[in-house]
Amino acid sequence: MPLESEVDLPGEALLPGALPEALRAELVAFRRDLHMHPELGNQEFRTTAAIKERLERAGLEPRVLAVGTGLVCDIGESDGGTPMLALRADIDGLPIPDMKTECAYRSTVPDRAHACGHDVHTTVVLGAGLVLAELNRQGLLPRPVRLIFQPAEEVLPGGAADAIDCGVLEGVGRMIAVHCDPRVDAGRIGLREGAITSACDRLEIALDGPGGHTARPHLTTDLVTAAARVVTDVPALVGRRVDTRAGLAVTWGRIESGHAPNVIPQHAELSGTVRCLDIDAWRQAPDIVVAAIDEVANLHRAKSEINYIRGVPPVVNDSEATALLRDAMTARRGADSVESTEQSLGGEDFSWYLQHVPGAMARLGVRTPGERTVRDLHQGDFDADESAITVGVELFTAAALLDAAER
Repeated sequence: MPLESEVDLPGEALLPGALPEALRAELVAFRRDLHMHPELGNQEFRTTAAIKERLERAGLEPRVLAVGTGLVCDIGESDGGTPMLALRADIDGLPIPDMKTECAYRSTVPDRAHACGHDVHTTVVLGAGLVLAELNRQGLLPRPVRLIFQPAEEVLPGGAADAIDCGVLEGVGRMIAVHCDPRVDAGRIGLREGAITSACDRLEIALDGPGGHTARPHLTTDLVTAAARVVTDVPALVGRRVDTRAGLAVTWGRIESGHAPNVIPQHAELSGTVRCLDIDAWRQAPDIVVAAIDEVANLHRAKSEINYIRGVPPVVNDSEATALLRDAMTARRGADSVESTEQSLGGEDFSWYLQHVPGAMARLGVRTPGERTVRDLHQGDFDADESAITVGVELFTAAALLDAAER
C-alpha cells in the first residue's frame, strides 16, 4: 500500500502518512459495513472478526481480548523500555432504531444503530493502523504504537475497565482518542485541556407504601405525589449541597406508577442519571443524592429502595497529550483546523484509561460544512460526513510520528 505524498510540517522535515485514495475508499466501505451491522456492548463478535481479518491481512497480529470481543494490536517492535502511544476506538452500537429513511447503508438490525459514531471511531483507528503498519515496513515508524478496539463503551461502567483488566495498558505511556462531534465541521477538531466530558452515574429508585382509594388519600401513602416530589425536589436539594460550579445534576428519564385514575398505587419506579463536571464532587455524589432521596421519600411516608449505579468519571485531558493532538492536526490541516471546545455533560469511559496513563480525547468534526441541521448523537437519524475518517486517520498517524519525536 504505497502512501501518498508527504505533508509539509512547518519548520520540520516532511511528515509522512497521508492516505492513498484507494485506502480512503476502502475505509468508507468498511465504516458503512459496520454501520449496517451494529452490535451491542459485549456482543460485538462480527465487528471484532471484521477488524481482526483486515489487520491480519496487513500482516499484523491482533489479539482478541479475554472478554471475547474487542482487540489489541501492536505495530512495530518494542524495545522494552520506551512506553508506547495507544490509539483507542470503541466498537459497540446503541439499542435504538436507525431512523434514516433515505440511506443505502442504514442499519439492517432492528432497534440497533451506530448512533454515537463508534463505527467512525473504529474505522479511524483501523485506518491509522494500516498506514502506520506501512510506515513501519518502510522503516519510517520510530516507535511502536498500540491499537485498542474496546467493546461495551455504552454499558456502565464501561468496557474500558474490562479492557484494562485484560492488560491493554501494559507498556503504554500515553493514550489518545477521538469522539464524533456533530456540531463541529468535518475537517476540524475540537480540543480542550482539562475536563472535556463529565461524570455520569445511573439512578434507579423504587418507592413503596400502602395504596388505596383516591377518595381517602389520608389513609394511604400517596405514592404518585411522593414520586412527583422526588422528581422535583431532589434535583433542587442536590444542587444546594455542593458548590454550584461542580455542575452536579440529577435528571430523570423514566417515572412509572399506577394503573387506574381512582386508585392510589402501592409501588412507583423512577430512573435517571447523575452528571457532574467536577471529579471531587462526583466522589461525594452517591452520599448526597441518596440522602436527598431518603429525605423526600420519608417526608411523604414512602419506603425507598435506591440503586445507585456508579458510571464513569470525567475525561480529563492531559496538557501534553492535548498539545500533541493540536500539533498533529496543525501539521496536517493547519492551525485554523483546531478550535476550542466546551466541557460536555456526556459521559465517556475513556476516562478510566486516564486514571492510569496520561492522554487526551479530541472532538472529531463530522458535520458537513454549511449544513444547518445538527443530527445529534444518540438519535436515530445521526450520521457523519465520511470525510472525517480521513481527517481522523491523518490526525492519529501524525500524532504517532510527533509523539516519537517528542519523547
